Amino acid sequence: MSTLARRDRGADLVSRFGRMDRIFDEWMRSLPMRRPFGLGWDWPGEDLIRVDEYRDGATEVIRAELPGIDPDEDVELSVTDGVLRITAERRIEDKTEDKGYLRHELRYGSLTRSLPLPEGVSDSDISATYKDGILEIRIPIPEQTGAAEPTKIAITKG
Repeated sequence: MSTLARRDRGADLVSRFGRMDRIFDEWMRSLPMRRPFGLGWDWPGEDLIRVDEYRDGATEVIRAELPGIDPDEDVELSVTDGVLRITAERRIEDKTEDKGYLRHELRYGSLTRSLPLPEGVSDSDISATYKDGILEIRIPIPEQTGAAEPTKIAITKG
């Protein structure tokens, strides 16, 4: 008797590689580097949300650093294809030109971060809170049921 196991040949390889590409790009931008003198604020890594990610029992916790942002208006959390995406926008004051700045180093603009979710996570179970500039996302991790048994297919002689 022979056993055939069905394998996913990656019908959606393009989307999988695209997702990996985005995650790798964000990881590269997060590496510490020095800004060469004279470069503008669009240096890689400036638009990346910094996070701490850890497990608390059966819950994955993501803490994102978002000071000075109104979570009701300027933060969006979404889940697509097993990836959690955090998008935020820091807005500049309308009247900055007449304040007489000698130095203006506060960053403004869009910030993003994409993080892969554990297998089997239900989008409806994810919760988020914001306090003191920290966005905390809690993701309950479902129990792993182990490897699936291969389906056995009988072979008939013809």
